Amino acid sequence: MCLEFSHVDNPLLAQAYDTYSFNAIPAIGALVANDAPSYRYLVESIRKFPDREKFAAMVEDAGFRRVTAEPLMGGIVAVHAGLKI
Repeated sequence: MCLEFSHVDNPLLAQAYDTYSFNAIPAIGALVANDAPSYRYLVESIRKFPDREKFAAMVEDAGFRRVTAEPLMGGIVAVHAGLKI
């Protein structure tokens, strides 16, 4: 099992989440860790991560079975699970 950031399905939520992610997260990183660039990279890397379906296919290709991907919080995150037989 793993919990990963994912791709938001609802266009309105996606727009709000993108605005938050690209503006608030780096600003918080700058205040808390004095490191906005690392938090910008984090947001950018989340966008490059495969969507739920593609990641589930990758997990299956790696030999896992009963693969599931359960979106949470409108798709902002997803719990991925699989069984290695």
